[in-house]
Amino acid sequence: MAAGFPAATLRRMLRQIEGSRAVAETVALCRPEVIGAYPISPQTHIVEGLSALVKTGALAPCEFINVESEFAAMSVCIGASAAGARTYTATASQGLLYMAEAVYNASGLGLPVVMTVANRAIGSPINIWNDHSDAMSQRDCGWVQLYVESNQEALDVHIQAFKLAERLSLPVMVCMDGFILTHAFERVDLPDQAQVDAFLPPYSPRQVLDPDAPLSIGAMVGPEAFAEVRYLMHAKQIEALDAIPEIAGEFAQTFGRASGGLVRGYRTEDAETVVVALGSLLGTLEDVVDELREGGDRVGALAVRCFRPWPAEEVSSALGRAKRVIVVEKAFAVGIGGIVGLNVRLALEGLGIDVRDVVAGLGGRAITAASLRHMLARAIAGELEPLTFLDMDWALVARELERPHGPHAENMLRDLAGRL
Repeated sequence: MAAGFPAATLRRMLRQIEGSRAVAETVALCRPEVIGAYPISPQTHIVEGLSALVKTGALAPCEFINVESEFAAMSVCIGASAAGARTYTATASQGLLYMAEAVYNASGLGLPVVMTVANRAIGSPINIWNDHSDAMSQRDCGWVQLYVESNQEALDVHIQAFKLAERLSLPVMVCMDGFILTHAFERVDLPDQAQVDAFLPPYSPRQVLDPDAPLSIGAMVGPEAFAEVRYLMHAKQIEALDAIPEIAGEFAQTFGRASGGLVRGYRTEDAETVVVALGSLLGTLEDVVDELREGGDRVGALAVRCFRPWPAEEVSSALGRAKRVIVVEKAFAVGIGGIVGLNVRLALEGLGIDVRDVVAGLGGRAITAASLRHMLARAIAGELEPLTFLDMDWALVARELERPHGPHAENMLRDLAGRL
């Protein structure tokens, strides 16, 4: 029995289940009343699972609305949330970009929509595999962004996301690595309905459209008040920095396991070198940390579980004793470099800690333990460049740069085929 947790909270329903199905069943336990759904890999199994639960009556009352686009999916959620319904959707990649206008509308209106982003690369060229380019493209849209490391954490954080969104009346993305998590079969501990109901109260909207008191929302706001509206979005995000760990603590007390929060350190207390990462990479990274520790290297890892709002104080506290920090991220800002790395530097400003960015795993490229070990050895030896692209085929790049014109992807695929 876990120390400190009441016996009644420790009922277990362990199941070997696909990540997407686990998320679908968990979202259903949160009792959404409206789901706007449009399929796009790798999130499709989530909304398929929810549609089956609605069809059989296992999730009721709930209106599952098949729409014609991702823009329509978010628009349905905005309308339903404004009318007082608990709402949910899921998307990925180009789908998130297609709904971008409505994504900004949801946050601007302060609507507590919860959305799963099954992280996937953005084209062109088309790539259906995992990286974090999609969610990172929307990092300034006013949504909370929570990243999960495992399927267990994915289902746990979705329950917390509804509570957070509705407590502060702001929208929340739960970001889980496409295919790596969504299509992986793992054993997870699914809660029962009574547990979720005890943790997540019935939805009581802080704002709601009322036919007896009609008003317009999202109407024109001029220069005299627009800055103040935008600041209120920022203020709610800052409130979330306190609410996220508080809700994570409530979750641990109810369900008997710790999950979520702002950051999670792994062997960082005496670490001279700390690697920062988001998402499922942490599992491999922690194995590498253990191996290097056995060899005498004082290495640790820091999982950033909440990217927006940015937990600057927690990051600074976790990394402030390190000599060097390496940020491994699955996206980058073209023309400048690391996205997460820039935020880490802001958190460590004035501390004199060397921060290096490593871009890895773009388009689903495997991030191997061997590559991480080699990268860390170079970092410890002081040989790592400020911006590194892990396992880049520089010969392939050089050959393409010599060509007078593209298309780059097709040219390089031909070059790769010629090596076989």
